[in-house]
Amino acid sequence: MAEEKGAVLTESGLKKLQEQLDYLVSVRRNEISEQIAIARGFGDLSENAEYDEAKKEQAKVEEEITRLQATIRTATVVADDEITTERVSIGTIVKVKDLDENETYEYAIVGANESDPANDKISNESPVGAGLLGAKRNQTITIQIPAGVIRYKILSIKKM
Repeated sequence: MAEEKGAVLTESGLKKLQEQLDYLVSVRRNEISEQIAIARGFGDLSENAEYDEAKKEQAKVEEEITRLQATIRTATVVADDEITTERVSIGTIVKVKDLDENETYEYAIVGANESDPANDKISNESPVGAGLLGAKRNQTITIQIPAGVIRYKILSIKKM
């Protein structure tokens, strides 16, 4: 069996996953157990929609718990003190100027599990994120994206 590839996480991303796991284990599991107990009281389990729904929800929560545990166990955590502002890396915020559109953007570079493009947190595995990795301030880079090619000038790099 191939070894699992661990997700890359920032320390804050790891903390969020641990909080989510703690909630599912300590709160959500108990809520579902109570729902199942109440549904059992409704009688015949073969025709009990509430019981079936509670069991389905229990299965989804257990699956999510297992997924989070595996992600946390195999994750590679980028420690805050390992992040530098010399080059774009996971855990940095990079300000770029699109040389073709003459627009300025700011992206936080994060691991795939932490990405949130709507809030300008892009994955190191995305075309733009991967293209920015390793770039230095004042460097001009060209990135191939599905819609074509973009050219960015790196204006600044800072820690998240």
